[in-house]
Amino acid sequence: MFEIFGSLELMMAEVVLYHHSQGLTDGVKAFAEELRQAGHTVHTPDLYEGNTYATLDEGMEYARATGFGKIAERGVEAAQELPANVVYAGFSLGVVPAQQLTQTRPGAVGGLFFYSCLPAEEFGAWPEGVPAQVHAMEEDPFFAEEGGDIDAARALVAANSSVELFLYPGKEHLFADSSLPGYDEPAAKLLLQRTLDFLS
Repeated sequence: MFEIFGSLELMMAEVVLYHHSQGLTDGVKAFAEELRQAGHTVHTPDLYEGNTYATLDEGMEYARATGFGKIAERGVEAAQELPANVVYAGFSLGVVPAQQLTQTRPGAVGGLFFYSCLPAEEFGAWPEGVPAQVHAMEEDPFFAEEGGDIDAARALVAANSSVELFLYPGKEHLFADSSLPGYDEPAAKLLLQRTLDFLS
């Protein structure tokens, strides 16, 4: 019996989950709780120091005023006290520190990039063999514009067999946040299932 439980424990992941531009919303917290219910350890750093915003524009205004570099710096600092062998996950703006740490912090187990993806060259080479998933809606204007995130994601997939891109029908940006008007339940459930499959 001990061996069985020991094997189950080994299948559990430790995750750092970074929120999107509207802050650490109830929807982000609910997503983290879904991962915890599956047995994973999930950390949700608050890069906005307690602030949340009702609209994307308001959240982006806070990020601009604070400085995008400062927001990313907070994300990187939040991971420094954690073990090295973690999965870095981020929603939209949160992909910046998540992808940076996946690529640059030794021991990263994997990356989960929701609604966004940066060119790997932003942070150097992709670490060999480290798996990752990118999730977004195929008509999301923030993701799918030519020369933007979708091209970065496709290039990352083309260069690394360990990276997958999942596109969902629709045009919403923050579609997996159950606390926001753009929530798409079928797509969100599929994203969650793919995330859980990745973590296990």
